[in-house]
Amino acid sequence: MDHDRYETDDQWPCAQASRGTVEATRDQRRMSPHRKTSLAAGALYLLTFVSIPTLALYVPVHASNYILGPGPDTGVIFGGILEMIVALACIGTAVALYPVVKRQNEGIALGFVGARVLEAGSILAGVACLLSVVTLRQGAAGTEALVTGHALVALYDRLFLLGQSFLPAVNALLLGSLLYQSRLVPRVLPLLGFIGAPLLVAADIAVLFGLIGQHAPAAGLAALPIALWEFSLGGWLVVKGFKPSAITALYSRPGDLDTGSVAPAAR
Repeated sequence: MDHDRYETDDQWPCAQASRGTVEATRDQRRMSPHRKTSLAAGALYLLTFVSIPTLALYVPVHASNYILGPGPDTGVIFGGILEMIVALACIGTAVALYPVVKRQNEGIALGFVGARVLEAGSILAGVACLLSVVTLRQGAAGTEALVTGHALVALYDRLFLLGQSFLPAVNALLLGSLLYQSRLVPRVLPLLGFIGAPLLVAADIAVLFGLIGQHAPAAGLAALPIALWEFSLGGWLVVKGFKPSAITALYSRPGDLDTGSVAPAAR
């Protein structure tokens, strides 16, 4: 019989086929490191939108008599916590993406990390300003602290303009150029950033020169393309991840011949 041709049951063709199927299924379930990277980066990008409620939570602190007025401070404190989460998520996106995008251009990738960290620092500085206003209010500082409170709120607004408006435009150009050249994601996504960056910078300049208000509808409309770019990028990385062909192309390059190096390759 055919059974005599096989010393063990594991050598039967059906057993080998079954084992191969199990191993293939196990490999499919095992997530690749690059898929984990894209998933983490996408989730962190989506997490940066958690601070949207601050648009309403920070309305009371902008009132001229907030320090003297009644009512709880919970909204401002909660908004500060949300922005701290955003600051950490900003750093996380740069840390997650750097090992991949540096293979396209290490200099620009480092610039993206630095700008992202600077953005996070400005967010935390702004939160400190608003929490200082809350401290003045809780300490019953009185009318003498009104000027200080107004100055802290004005400082927060300027930090927001620079850190959460201008720097996101810079980040869109830096990261967008890396993703566009490497084709890690569909090119339409970085194109959104390329379109939104000049619009947002133009709106920021208009705010600085007093042509429009920082909270005017025109300023909000100018920020929509950048918001759409970041949200679309986060969603794509979570759902689809990097293009496998682009990953293969990036990691097939010799390390000493990285086209992204700002210095010439050693010979």
